[in-house]
Amino acid sequence: MNRNDITEKIITVKVSKGITWESVARKVGLSKEWTTAACLGQMTLDEKQAKVVGKIFGLTAEEQKWLQVVPYKGSLPTPVPTDPLIYRWYEIVSVYGTTIKELIHEEFGDGIMSAIDFSMDIQRQPDPKGDRVNVVLSGKFLPYKTY
Repeated sequence: MNRNDITEKIITVKVSKGITWESVARKVGLSKEWTTAACLGQMTLDEKQAKVVGKIFGLTAEEQKWLQVVPYKGSLPTPVPTDPLIYRWYEIVSVYGTTIKELIHEEFGDGIMSAIDFSMDIQRQPDPKGDRVNVVLSGKFLPYKTY
């Protein structure tokens, strides 16, 4: 048994029981974005959170322990994603990455946007021409230091 096995079990139970990530997040007490990432094996849950997720998905005590292990982050199977939705994010970074970098550096200076001190919010935005996906990414700016 490994973390990937637990992720597959969570997904299987989610589908078979019609569970939504939002309902899981409400029970865990965290955002749907972070909770989903944790259930998909990209974040570490504490013991209390793992018990809640374990109850929802019928995980054994041993399986819950896997939710508390720091994962190997990065879940894409190939360097260039093949899933169409994920590929569009790759395309966004390919096309707009240099613009994002340039504008962050102009505003903040030399540094990076943290993906550790980070939050994300995904919402449906109604639009008469077709609903839009509104994604807000917020990461702490970390300047490079001199030494």
